[in-house]
Amino acid sequence: MTSARKSVYRYDYRHARDQDAEAVARHPVVVVGAGPVGLAAAIDLSLRGVPVVLLDDSDRIGEGSRGICWSKRTLEILDRLGVGEHLVEHGVTWKLGRVFCGDELLFSFDLLPEEGHKMPAFINLQQFYLEKALVDRALELKTLDLRWKNRVVGLDWLNDGARLTVETPEGRYRLDADWLIAADGARSTVRGLLGLDFAGVTFEDKFLIADVRMAADFPTERRFWFAPSFHSGQSALMHRQPDDVWRIDLQLGPDADPLTEQEPARVRARLEKVLAPHAFELEWVSIYTFNCRRLDRFIHDRVIFVGDAAHQVSPFGARGANSGIQDAENLAWKLAALLKGEAGDALISSYERERTQAADENIGHSTRSTDFMSPHSSAERRLRDAVLALAPKADFARRMVNSGRLSLPTVYDSPLSTPDATPFAGAAKLGAPLPDAPLVRSDAKPTHLLESLSGGFQIVYVKNSVARPRPPESVALTVIGEDLLDRRGLFTRRFDATPGATYLVRPDQHLCARWRSFDAAAIARAQERALQQQGALQK
Repeated sequence: MTSARKSVYRYDYRHARDQDAEAVARHPVVVVGAGPVGLAAAIDLSLRGVPVVLLDDSDRIGEGSRGICWSKRTLEILDRLGVGEHLVEHGVTWKLGRVFCGDELLFSFDLLPEEGHKMPAFINLQQFYLEKALVDRALELKTLDLRWKNRVVGLDWLNDGARLTVETPEGRYRLDADWLIAADGARSTVRGLLGLDFAGVTFEDKFLIADVRMAADFPTERRFWFAPSFHSGQSALMHRQPDDVWRIDLQLGPDADPLTEQEPARVRARLEKVLAPHAFELEWVSIYTFNCRRLDRFIHDRVIFVGDAAHQVSPFGARGANSGIQDAENLAWKLAALLKGEAGDALISSYERERTQAADENIGHSTRSTDFMSPHSSAERRLRDAVLALAPKADFARRMVNSGRLSLPTVYDSPLSTPDATPFAGAAKLGAPLPDAPLVRSDAKPTHLLESLSGGFQIVYVKNSVARPRPPESVALTVIGEDLLDRRGLFTRRFDATPGATYLVRPDQHLCARWRSFDAAAIARAQERALQQQGALQK
């Protein structure tokens, strides 16, 4: 990697009380890795009342921009954690994309054509800004102990947890955890200490990734080229970032030499073909290959893997970090419920079931994208080229063009969901995150559905002529038409809402049950099912 300029935030190592304890200190949850995924998991658990120790082997963030595309669902999660609005304010909002073959436009797309959502389809924001916002949020929480320069070097099993050996500038100490969350990335130390490896595919194609600073009036959209004149025979991708920084990805092929391709003169020569006549300054350059693979199991006794420590995909489609933050959200509420005695181990098992489903979806999309961009045989290339030639003329061919299907949340095929007794239409899907909708509070202030949720189990009920219903004590209640007003009718349309319609929402904002009329007993049964209180997880 080379860098002309980079934003680096440094944090001080500090001595922890655990290092002086006569006996080995024990904590409910220890998270390893203070990247976006580990920070999101630790913050979420802390906000749910679970004390967390977060260990990171570095003392800084900001080594290059790395991830830049943050999806609507991820932003909704980050908004619940307290940083979403800040990130949107500082990021570059976009929803439009264009796909070119050569220099000719094949088609364009709109990722969020319908209005009435608090969060945009995507923002582009350098990963170090996201990490800085999450670190600042973590430092506000008294039950979150963030320890820099704490490197995990050993891991031993306990009957009811895990024992870590941690190396610091002052020497080593040991730390026990009821539960250990491994969020330490693609080169996970925890995964290595357990002797675990991935199954999947490693792609041979190499790509140049470069961030450049320049003043340019290119539109704020995702631009992807197959075989453009400025990079013949290969693909290219361009995104705008804040601070007049632009991300350029250039496919180089499997035979490219990484050291040669990172030479500044060679990089500049390639980028001048893309960006001429604009002057630019190199910010960050790297060569990468990528994998589409995952662990067979994400849970190993009391050790749970999230993010890149659990699964890896290509960068096309913004599926890596977004999926990791969605892992963290899925796990946090379940682990909190278990530690509070509200659920058993079967609920934790559902993390693996739901998030391996998500990982397999992402790997499938990522593999298909890569195969389309980099055909493996002459027959595959002829088919790809024929599709590109037909795409300007035929809808079916445009649907076959694959430049990276962009990240969407998984609709869980989950035993935590109660099947519908009567049909529902609309955008709300059982097992999916709730679609957002603009609403008005009873004090006339505008709001949105997702920001109005409590963060626990919640009933969203559509008012009818009967009295305000009484849900189970552990479930919050919001009445549409009383607490919140649907003046634009978008909630009604997206939820296929009728008077008396009742929706049970999980703590991670996924819809787990719904009925056409309120039934307290049915709600209690559905919540028990969602907490897996009725026995072992169904297979």
